[in-house]
Amino acid sequence: MFAAERRQLILEMVRANGAVSLRELARVVQTSEVTVRRDVRALEAEGLLDRRHGGAVLPGGFTRESGFPQKSHLATAEKTAIADVAASLVEEGEAVVVGAGTTTQELARRLARVPGLTVVTNSLLVAQALAHANRVEVVMTGGTLRGSNYALVGSGAEQSLQGLRVSRAFLSGSGLTAERGLSTSNMLSASVDRALVQAAAEVVVLADHTKLGTDTMFQTVPTDVMTRLVTDEPPPHDDRAATELQALADQGVQITVAGGGVAVGGDGMAGRRPRRDSPLPVQRRGGPTAQLRSASPLSDPGERERARVADMRRR
Repeated sequence: MFAAERRQLILEMVRANGAVSLRELARVVQTSEVTVRRDVRALEAEGLLDRRHGGAVLPGGFTRESGFPQKSHLATAEKTAIADVAASLVEEGEAVVVGAGTTTQELARRLARVPGLTVVTNSLLVAQALAHANRVEVVMTGGTLRGSNYALVGSGAEQSLQGLRVSRAFLSGSGLTAERGLSTSNMLSASVDRALVQAAAEVVVLADHTKLGTDTMFQTVPTDVMTRLVTDEPPPHDDRAATELQALADQGVQITVAGGGVAVGGDGMAGRRPRRDSPLPVQRRGGPTAQLRSASPLSDPGERERARVADMRRR
């Protein structure tokens, strides 16, 4: 494929999806990420798209929201790894809220195996994934159906969450920055996500590396409200994503990296990549030094992460 043909295809993918990772672009155009990165730079110089951490977005600084069919085919391996780690945080008999999104849908498929669980959600896709699970109770909000992501939104959804209290909320979104936290492109979705946050004692954000550094219109979870971020390991060349993760950690967010080595560390170590499972000190704002570790390999049933959560609760 000639360079002009590659760049035209890249441009068409970004226009269709709003945001696409370099990995996905390289896969579709059947070339290396190095070549794709060079093409993206050239298209950015022409004002046709904007570069972001590990990907490309529509120009103008704020990406529009992609529909479910497009989202479901983006970063699928990363979403699977993130969902595996997030599911290991949930214990038998808990009550949680799960927001709408393709990553949270993957999480719901794994939560179907947790007995005694109660899941409150505004997502038809999450509810469908749990519909036939034994000993899992699904509570759906009211509201108006938003067809692009199969989620219930509006005042009905928000009112049904009033007075609710659960142990933790699992949310995804369109963008994540240390400055603004999690954000989304739709006002109605953002309003319901904020109501979900209010119902939870802890907030766990699920975001693959392509969301890092991307800012969208409506803030849903401010950084100081986020308890934990579960993400995947950025590509080795993506130092900006590592810097963003470090900035989140510096603001007190616990970072868990699924399926790979630690992406950030404290004391000027952002961008360096130690061997898997080696601890890095992260200075937390207003608190003692914490330990930032990578998640266990996917073959591990999650005992290590559960032990860490239990230890945190004892403290």
